[in-house]
Amino acid sequence: MRLFTWVRRHLVVFAGLLTLGYLLLPNVIVTVFSFNKPNGRFNYQWQRFSTDAWTHPCDVADLCGSLSLSLRIAVWATLGATVLGTLIAFALARYRFSGRSSAGTLIFLPMAMPEVVMAASLATLFLNMGVSFGFWTILIAHITFCLSFVVTAVKARVMSMDPRLEQAAQDLYATPAQTFWRITLPIAAPGIAAGALLSFALSFDDFVITNFNAGSTVTFPMFVWGAAQRGTPVQINVIGTAMFAVAVLCVLAGQLVGRRQKNRRRS
Repeated sequence: MRLFTWVRRHLVVFAGLLTLGYLLLPNVIVTVFSFNKPNGRFNYQWQRFSTDAWTHPCDVADLCGSLSLSLRIAVWATLGATVLGTLIAFALARYRFSGRSSAGTLIFLPMAMPEVVMAASLATLFLNMGVSFGFWTILIAHITFCLSFVVTAVKARVMSMDPRLEQAAQDLYATPAQTFWRITLPIAAPGIAAGALLSFALSFDDFVITNFNAGSTVTFPMFVWGAAQRGTPVQINVIGTAMFAVAVLCVLAGQLVGRRQKNRRRS
């Protein structure tokens, strides 16, 4: 009876752990097979343990080049989407103007429509304008796609802000610039950071929009797609494991910083 009661009390915890394990299982498999040394071209069956892929991650032709390109596009797309998205979020949350509701609807459309529709629309636009496909078309497409996610994250944070904090700063003779940099921006920073991280992940991982607007340019997801048809090299698992580890470290660092700030406020 006690065991049944204990299980019932912790049922939500068990369900959460099972769901988390199910979601992380592909990452575990990718990590394990990054230490595999297959006999043939396909890295689908475990053969023997090896660290060759970790010591020589760039042995596969064009892998590191496509990875570098994806990282550069992701960084610039993150910067562009974060700056534009933050400005749009503040405008939608703080100001009343004609067409405000229509603008909000248009901003959120990329999140609602399938990626293939947006990809084909952007490709048609670039073709009609006579723009050559390559780095810049991919970057513009990624900024357009990531913009909605930044606006959503930042707008939710701005709308939850207490306006009395800014009013108190103004009562203490703070200038509008001082109020923004010392009060508004630090409070909105978690939403901006969340939108930036989400933009980076979406841009780096995107395949559909990139495939329509890349031309002959090959990013890392496109390289993985092409390599899977000929035989997946172990180095792809190495890159995937490294990116997953970096993401986990960023999350842990954010949690650590948040806890320290809470402890300082309490003390």
